[in-house]
Amino acid sequence: MIDLRSDTVTKPTEAMRRAMAAAEVDDDVLGHDPTVAALEARVAAVLGKESALYVPSGTMANQLALRSHTESGDEIICEQDSHIYQYEAAAPAALSGCLLRLIPGQRGIFSASQLAEVFHPSGEVNNHAGTQKLVVLENTHNRGGGSIWPIEQIAAVELTARDAHLRLHLDGARLWNASVATGIPEAEYAKHFDSVSVCFSKGLGAPVGSALAGEAAFIRRAKRFRKQFGGGMRQAGIIAAGALYAMEHHRERLAADHANARLLAQRLMEIKGLEVDIEGVQTNMVYFNTLTLPAAELVSRLERHGVLVLATARNRIRLVTHLNVSAADMDTAAKAIGRAVAGG
Repeated sequence: MIDLRSDTVTKPTEAMRRAMAAAEVDDDVLGHDPTVAALEARVAAVLGKESALYVPSGTMANQLALRSHTESGDEIICEQDSHIYQYEAAAPAALSGCLLRLIPGQRGIFSASQLAEVFHPSGEVNNHAGTQKLVVLENTHNRGGGSIWPIEQIAAVELTARDAHLRLHLDGARLWNASVATGIPEAEYAKHFDSVSVCFSKGLGAPVGSALAGEAAFIRRAKRFRKQFGGGMRQAGIIAAGALYAMEHHRERLAADHANARLLAQRLMEIKGLEVDIEGVQTNMVYFNTLTLPAAELVSRLERHGVLVLATARNRIRLVTHLNVSAADMDTAAKAIGRAVAGG
C-alpha cells in the first residue's frame, strides 16, 4: 500500500529503533530521565527558548499552552480552520474554559488588520465579554494545505497583538517543514511567540510525541498541567530517543517530501475530473477537488488500487508525502488515481 493519508503514518527507521532500544531511561515524572532531558534541551536550543517539555501528542502540547496562558472565561483568537478549533475535540472549552474568537483567513493565514478588527473596544471596561489573552497561529497550516506563514506577516501580527497586551502561541506541529521550505531557522519563527509547540511524529517520523517550549516559568506551570491532564510519563526516554534521533537526522530530508508533493500535484494536473491548486503546494500536502464523483467513493476505489488517502470534505481529498514514500510512489499513486477517477 502507498499510504498518503498523513505524515503521521510513518514507521520508525531501523536506526531510530536502535537508538530507542539503547536509550538510557529513568522516571521522568520525577524529573530524572536523561534522554527526555536531552530532548527537551535540544528542542529549547533549536527554538531559541529557555525551556521545553516533552508530551505525548501535539494536541496536548497546544492545550497545555492554552491552559498555561489563560484562565477560565478568557478568549483566545485564532484562524477559523486552526487545528486547535477543528481537530482538538473542543479542548479549549473543556480543559481551559476558554472561548475561541475565529478569524476567516486565506489558506489559514490572516493579516494584522484582521486581528485588530476582533479586538474589544480599547479603553472600555466590558463585563459582557471574555478577557482576550492569547493569539494562536499555525505554521505550516494543515487545512490551509501545508501553507507557510510569511515571516513578515507573523511580525506584523505580533506587533498588533503586543500593542493590545496579548500573548502569542505558535502551533508549530509542522514548523520543521516551514523552516526547510523557506530556509528560515525555526528560532527565527519562534522568537515572535511566547510559546511554541512542535511535533516529532509527523514529518520527522518518530513514533510518539511533541514538545512545548517557552520561558522557564511558563514551562514549570505547563508541567503541572501536563500531570493534571494525564500526560506525565515514566521511563519515557525510550520514545524520546526516537524524537531526538528524528530531530538530528530527519529535518533536512523534509525537502524530499516537498519535492514529492510537487511532483504528485503535477501528475494530478494531467487527470481529467480533478481540480488541483498546484500553486498552493508549498510543503508536503496536496489537496484536490473531485469533479465527477464524491470524494468518499474515490477513497474507496483507491484503496482497492493500493493507495490510501483521506477525504476532508464531500469533494475534497488530502494527500500527504512523508519519509515512507518515494518519488516512484508518486508516479504509481497518480496512475492509480487516474484509473480510479475514470471508473477503473
